[in-house]
Amino acid sequence: MQQKRNIQIIEWEDLDKRKFYSFGVFMTMAIRATVYPATLIRTRLQVQKGKSLYTGTYDAFRKILGAEGLRGLYRGFMVNTFTLVSGQAYITTYELVRKYVSNYSKDNTLKSLVAGGSASLVAQSITVPIDVISQQLMMQGQGEHLTRFKTVSGAKHPLYFGQTRDIIAQIFAADGVHGFYRGYVASLLTYIPNSAVWWPFYHFYAEQLSKMAPSDCPHLLLQAMAGPLAAATASTVTNPMDVVRARVQVEGRRSVLETFNLLIREEGFWGMTKGLSARIISSTPTAIVMVVGYETLKKLSLRPELVDSRHW
Repeated sequence: MQQKRNIQIIEWEDLDKRKFYSFGVFMTMAIRATVYPATLIRTRLQVQKGKSLYTGTYDAFRKILGAEGLRGLYRGFMVNTFTLVSGQAYITTYELVRKYVSNYSKDNTLKSLVAGGSASLVAQSITVPIDVISQQLMMQGQGEHLTRFKTVSGAKHPLYFGQTRDIIAQIFAADGVHGFYRGYVASLLTYIPNSAVWWPFYHFYAEQLSKMAPSDCPHLLLQAMAGPLAAATASTVTNPMDVVRARVQVEGRRSVLETFNLLIREEGFWGMTKGLSARIISSTPTAIVMVVGYETLKKLSLRPELVDSRHW
C-alpha cells in the first residue's frame, strides 16, 4: 500500500484539459524567454576550444552584451519558440505515462522515472531540428568562427527570419534532411537521463523538505525549493553528454563516441564540465519558474469539484 504523502500530487485524471493546455502555452513561453540568454551562453562555452573566446559564464555575458547588445543574447530565440509544440508534447506524455504506469505500480519514483524518460524521448524527436537551427543562430556574432554555417543576409537584411532562411538553406545544402537531426542520438543520451533523473529527485527533495518544514508551510514553497535542487543534480550528472551533443550539432560531427574521445584527449576531464555553471544557472530559474508555473497550472486546471481538496 502506498505510503501517505505530505505533498499530494495532482494527477492527470484530476485536470480540466482545456484549462491545462491554454495556460500551459503561456507558461512555457515565459520560461523560455526568461532562461534563453543562459542557454545561448552555455552553448557558446561548450563549443569553444579551451577558453579561446570566453573565460566563463560572466565573461561571456559581459562580452556578448557589450559587443552584440541585448539582441545578441536572444539570437535564435524566435526559431526556438517553435519548441512550444514539444513542450506540450512533453507535458502530455509525462502525465499519460505516469497514469499508465500507475496501473502496474504505485511507486512514485518508478512512475516519475519512466514518465520523465518517455516524455523526453517524444519531445526531443520534435525539438532536435529546431535546436540545430537555433544553435547555429546562437553562434553568429562573436561565435561564428566556431560553426560551419554563417548568415550572409544579416548585415543587409536585419529581419530575423532572413538569417534563419540562410541557415536552413546551408544546412540542407551541406547535409540534406539528415542535417536537421544531427546530434539526435546525443540529445536522447542527454535529455532522457536528465528528465528521468529530474522528476524522481524533484519528488524526493520535496518530500524531504516537507519533513523538515513546519506543518503550515505552503507546499508550493517547498516545491519551488525542490525544483532547483533536482535541476542541479540532473545537470551535473548529464553535463558531459550535453557538451558532446552541442559539439556534434554545431561542428557537424557524426560520431558521438568519437566526439567524446576527442574532447577527453584535447581538454581532459574538465572538458566535461564546460558550460556546467551556465547550465545550472539557467536550470535554476527554469526549475523555479517551471515548478511554480507547472504546479500552479495544475492547481488552476483542477476539475471544479476537486479545488477545495488540495492543500496549497
